[in-house]
Amino acid sequence: MSRQMVRPGGRSARVQEAVHTAVKELAAEVGRDALTVPLIAQRAGVTPSTVYRRWGDLQVLLSDVAVERLRPDTEPEDHGDLASDMAAWAEQFLDEMSSPSGRAYIRDALLGDPDGNNAGQCSAYAAEQVETIRIRAAERGEDAPDTETVLDHVVAPIMYRILFRPQGLSPAYARRLVADMLG
Repeated sequence: MSRQMVRPGGRSARVQEAVHTAVKELAAEVGRDALTVPLIAQRAGVTPSTVYRRWGDLQVLLSDVAVERLRPDTEPEDHGDLASDMAAWAEQFLDEMSSPSGRAYIRDALLGDPDGNNAGQCSAYAAEQVETIRIRAAERGEDAPDTETVLDHVVAPIMYRILFRPQGLSPAYARRLVADMLG
């Protein structure tokens, strides 16, 4: 009688999901600053040693959760032309990232990320969204700047302002960045 093979990562994926859910629920209930590994582990139904073994410490766990929370839920909306698509996406990006929860997720993603992998993943999320807009524009016969240009001229200034000069951020700022980039 042969043993049934367990899907690789099955338990690991369940543990990750349970711990991520516990972090989200507890942060909403008691606040992010009150979170502890034992509290999270208890809610997730795992031992604290399981959390420490997988994530190392609370900050790395919060960073992992933040990266997952910063993943876009949907593709950018199609408004019919490159300028409209890019402006709407930039406004939404600015709104989500500059919100109190967005700023907390950015902080957590970066603080628990000594090797830069989480920052790279967050950048990849933005690049994927931009690439979707670029592909749509190309299908309509529009010329679109390359993804790196959009990251440099729209995403980078928004992130800089969110992190270091958050006052005065508005949808108009996002639209201006897009308009300046598109010339």
